[in-house]
Amino acid sequence: MNTPKNASFAYQAVYRYLVELIDNVPSEHEQRLPSLRQLAQRLSVSVSTTKYAYSLLEDEGRIYAKPKFGYFSKSQAAPSPSESSPNLLDSVFSNARQPGMLALSSDAPAMLLSLENPLLMLERELARQYPRSPAPLYQPFGEPELRAALADRYTRSTHCYWQASHVYIGSDLHSVLELSLSALALEGTVALVESPCSWAILRQLQAAKIRVIEMPLGADGRFNLPALEELLRREPIRLAVLSSTVNIPQGGLMPAQDKQQICRWLAERTIWLFENDTYGQLCFSPEPSRYRDFADPDRLLVFSTFDKIIGSEAPYGYVLCRQHEPQLRRLFLARGFRLSPIRQKAIAKLFNSKRVDQHLVRLRGVLHKRMTHMKSLLKEHTDGQLQVIVPHGGAAFWLEATRPVDMRRVFERLLGQHIVIAPGEIFSQQQAWKHHLRLSYTLDWSKDVPQALEKLAQAIGAER
Repeated sequence: MNTPKNASFAYQAVYRYLVELIDNVPSEHEQRLPSLRQLAQRLSVSVSTTKYAYSLLEDEGRIYAKPKFGYFSKSQAAPSPSESSPNLLDSVFSNARQPGMLALSSDAPAMLLSLENPLLMLERELARQYPRSPAPLYQPFGEPELRAALADRYTRSTHCYWQASHVYIGSDLHSVLELSLSALALEGTVALVESPCSWAILRQLQAAKIRVIEMPLGADGRFNLPALEELLRREPIRLAVLSSTVNIPQGGLMPAQDKQQICRWLAERTIWLFENDTYGQLCFSPEPSRYRDFADPDRLLVFSTFDKIIGSEAPYGYVLCRQHEPQLRRLFLARGFRLSPIRQKAIAKLFNSKRVDQHLVRLRGVLHKRMTHMKSLLKEHTDGQLQVIVPHGGAAFWLEATRPVDMRRVFERLLGQHIVIAPGEIFSQQQAWKHHLRLSYTLDWSKDVPQALEKLAQAIGAER
C-alpha cells in the first residue's frame, strides 16, 4: 500500500468517535455534530477523513445534513421491548468497525493499494501555487478542472460523449444520488434493480420512497431475459439501476448482447437508466462492455465515486447526465456543497497525468492476485461448505452455502469470535439470498485469514 496502515484506517477511528458521541446522547433527541473542520482539528486528522466518516454514518441513516447548518444525529424513538434484534445492516457496519474485529465483510479496494500519498503531495504543491483567499470560492457543481477531466474520461464516441457541464460533483455518493432522483422527478416511482443489489443503492431508493422490483441474477451473471421483458411490460417502471461492468456484489459479467437488448427495451419505454460505475474500472476482463455503450443518452445517468480507486481521502461522489440541466443545477446550487477546491484540482491532475490509469493497472493486478489466493484458501479451509464462483472483478466473492443455512445466524455466531461477515439478505429489500454471503478479499491480510475461514465453515456446519 502507498499509505501507512494507521493513516489508511484513520477514518475508522473517527467513525468510532462519532458513534460514541451520538450514543452518549438520549436517542429521542437530535444532536448537532461538530463541523468537518472542527472535528479534523479536534482529532488531528484531515477534513476529508472526517468527511468520509460522516458519509458512512449518513449512508447508515444515523445522521443527516442540513444545508449550510452542518450534520445532525437523527432522533429515534426508544426501541420497543418486543424488538428482538437490531437492523442487520447497521449491526454489520457497527461491528466491522469495532477494534479487534476481522471484517471479512469489507468493501474497499483501495485498502490494498491507494493513491492517497500522491494525492496529498499534489495537494500540497497546488496549495503553494494557489494563494489561500479569505473566503474560498466553492464551485457549486465541482471544480471546472475535475469536471472536464471526468467528461473527457467518459467520452468514447460521437454517441456516448460528455461535456464538463454534464458533470456534477458532491460531497459523497449518497448526496449526489439524492439530488439526481429529485431533479429527474423519480421520487415515489418504481425502480428495477439487479439482485443482489448494493445495500447503499437500496437504502437510497427507499429514502426516496421508490418501490423497488428486484430482478435476480443467475450464477452466470445474466438475467432471464423473457422474464425481464414481461416484467417491463407489466410494471410501470420509471428507473433501472444496473452495474456498468461487473455486477456488484455478485461478481458476474453480463454479455454485451444482453446489455444491448436491455437498453433497447428501456429506450422503447422511456425508462431512465442509472448506471452504477463504482466498480466499472475494476473488471478483470479487458475492454468489457458497458450499458452506456448502448443506452439512450437522453435517458442515461452515470454515477460513481473516487474512494474505491483513490482511497478514503477522496470521498466525493459524482454523476454525469446530459438532460434536465436546469433542474440539476438548481438543486446543486441549493445544496451548496463546500468541497475543497485544492483537493479536487489534485484529483483532476491524477486523471490528466494518467496516474490513475497506471494505478488501475496495478490495482486490478493486486485484486486479481488476492482473489486467486482467497479462492485457494476457501477451497482448503471451508470443507466444501460454500459454492465458489470466481468473480469477474470487484473486491469480493458472492458465496452460497452448499446446503441451506441462515447466514444471519452464522453472522451472529461469528461475532463472538471477532469475525464479521456480510449476510446475503442485506443486499435485498425482500430478504432474499439468506443462504448467501459476500466475502471480501480486500481486508487486513496481516490477520489469520485461514483460521477465520475455518471458523466460518464451523459456524455454517453448526447452524446446519
